[in-house]
Amino acid sequence: MSPVTDLTSRRLLAVVAREQAEGRLPSLAAGVVRDGGLVWSGEYGGLAGESIEPGPDVQYRIGSITKTMTAVLVMQLRDEGLLDLADRLDAHLPGVGYGDRTIRSLLAHSSGMQSEPEGRWWERSPGVSFDELAAAIDDSNAPFTPGQTFHYTNLAYGLLGEVVARLGGGSWFDQVEERLLRPLGMARTSYLPEAPAAAGYSVHHFAGTLTPEPAQDTGAMAPAGQVWSTVSDLGVYASFLIDGHDDVLSRATLAEMRTPLSGTAEAGLSSGQGLGLRLSSGGSGTLVGHTGSMPGFLAGLFVDPVRRTGAVSLANATVGLRCAGLPTDLLEELESSEPTVVDAWEPATEVPAAVEELLGLWHWGNTALAFSWERGEVVVTSAITGAVTERFRLGDDGTLLGTSGYHHGEALRVARNPDGSTNHLVCATFVYTRQPYDPRAPIPGGAPTGS
Repeated sequence: MSPVTDLTSRRLLAVVAREQAEGRLPSLAAGVVRDGGLVWSGEYGGLAGESIEPGPDVQYRIGSITKTMTAVLVMQLRDEGLLDLADRLDAHLPGVGYGDRTIRSLLAHSSGMQSEPEGRWWERSPGVSFDELAAAIDDSNAPFTPGQTFHYTNLAYGLLGEVVARLGGGSWFDQVEERLLRPLGMARTSYLPEAPAAAGYSVHHFAGTLTPEPAQDTGAMAPAGQVWSTVSDLGVYASFLIDGHDDVLSRATLAEMRTPLSGTAEAGLSSGQGLGLRLSSGGSGTLVGHTGSMPGFLAGLFVDPVRRTGAVSLANATVGLRCAGLPTDLLEELESSEPTVVDAWEPATEVPAAVEELLGLWHWGNTALAFSWERGEVVVTSAITGAVTERFRLGDDGTLLGTSGYHHGEALRVARNPDGSTNHLVCATFVYTRQPYDPRAPIPGGAPTGS
């Protein structure tokens, strides 16, 4: 990893400066990640009467970016076999409201449950215990049925945090520290602010004056938005969301978390929700991360897993920061100034025997498809357009399993003649033959009816 050029640094700072000025933010800190580390950070605006200097190690409250950490812990427990995403909530929290909802639906904001806990505005009020939180839940007026639509719910993450605490042993934040922060080396991320830390403010709409905002310990709702962090630490976290970590979560599990599971008709294909991660159109296709807000603070963190880049933004104001927009703009500026360099093509050194007989031209009916071997996968492309239609990865057991395209998750199998030679390929009833409508193959082999 190498730092950005001076020109790129200037361009990135200009993006941050414009955001700070137009949003009327007391201070704005940002950073950009590339290929595993922070390659640029910058700040704009003073820290409004604070006796500390702005910098990448100053703490800000990160709001709902906290939810991604809770989701990471839930997925760890799943990978360890301590829960299943299909489990009902009451399997782990007996007697709680919304107990018939699944863990998966809570992670994906598709449970249909209410957005906020009963009672006072939890973000600005002293936190309550989990027993007090659970006792106040009334699920009789759920706004939606499970799976009906995406409906963002802070309450769901308060409940998920308690699941983590009970299965992991110790408090929710004990688990965050032990299972996430320490393995990643995020020493400046904490439950309560640790100096140097920015103070949170709201900005008077007309006068432009500042009003200090409270920073409450949110108690049982902490798993939804309590954590404080820095640009430097969130740069580490962004790199983790791209590459995974052997002691936290694998790349495969992170990829699962990035799969779209819920959304709304209004958002269409512009945004959606995975397992604790927000998905947004941009970059190489889809940006992954989360926004955050608490009284006096705004935050955003998004990564582009394909380009292996990410951006973080932190501000100490209640409104004014485009929490998803600024990271997106920073990533676009980085790509415009210093474009991603794709990996070099390298010749294959070995083609597995199970793959070698599959290479070449196949037909689905009259449609010609080319099967090739690239970077450990059988890649299927249209012989007419050259577009990739399917990918299959060869497993240790010799099975070719679809990794993308219509056959995602399905096994591609070889059907053989009595002498052992290949007759055709089949995947979920789709038959592929060496010549169009080969009469030696089963349906849809032979000439189509009416020819």
